[in-house]
Amino acid sequence: MSKAENRLPLSFYEAYDTCTLAQKLLGCELVHNSPDGLTSGIIVETEAYLQDDPACHAYRRRTVRTEPMYSAAGTIYVYLIYGMYQCVNVVTREDGCAEAVLIRALQPTDGIELMELRRQNSRKNLPGIPPKPVPLRDLCKGPAKLVQAMGIDRSVHNAESLATSSLYIRPQIIRGFEVTISTRIGITQGADLLYRYAITNNRFVSR
Repeated sequence: MSKAENRLPLSFYEAYDTCTLAQKLLGCELVHNSPDGLTSGIIVETEAYLQDDPACHAYRRRTVRTEPMYSAAGTIYVYLIYGMYQCVNVVTREDGCAEAVLIRALQPTDGIELMELRRQNSRKNLPGIPPKPVPLRDLCKGPAKLVQAMGIDRSVHNAESLATSSLYIRPQIIRGFEVTISTRIGITQGADLLYRYAITNNRFVSR
């Protein structure tokens, strides 16, 4: 590992329960060093998913899809929603305990032009009409958008370790912020659980 990477060690992910880790990740920087270039963003919003939580993918049974969730803390779990969008998670807890933290929004820091290009390419544009620019505050404002902007790919990153993957997390680069705790977004089961965490008044947090 190069000094420039400064990625969090696996011991960081092993040290906390899922809800605590979801808060500890706020202010840290998600980085993807891809063949196209390096992109990164400060994590400003997360959601926790616990094994006894009806909204958790592993709540009912173990499947091929959820297998990465049963791996060691620090494993990457990327899943497909609506048959077309991807979301990225950090697996928590010990082997066999399927829990994870969903990364919901980022404050872009590096590779912003590349992020914008990826977001533009993901949109459907009419022939002959140039793609509309994506505002900075909207580049990574939501779990599917940030995956597109960061170039995260389920076929590449799912089940990889944050310790060795081209996708990794750096320690906190902003501190001293307040954390807003609320219910999660876009779910029907477990909708009353206060498992969503965000940096208070940060303009890059999703709706």
